[in-house]
Amino acid sequence: MNYLEYQQISCPYCGESIEVQIDYQEAGDQYIEDCQVCCSPITMKVALDEDGAVYVTAHAENEA
Repeated sequence: MNYLEYQQISCPYCGESIEVQIDYQEAGDQYIEDCQVCCSPITMKVALDEDGAVYVTAHAENEA
């Protein structure tokens, strides 16, 4: 089973659309990943919706 998925998010700093890789096994976790465009630290929160699909929310480091 493949636990990895790619999703597009908008950087909360520069607004650019970037692609991030999400691991289903990290659902419920939070981590920091630098923006691929402006290098600012983005707080990523990985979760599962009611259908079991994984999604990520992105926030500026001081907003999360």
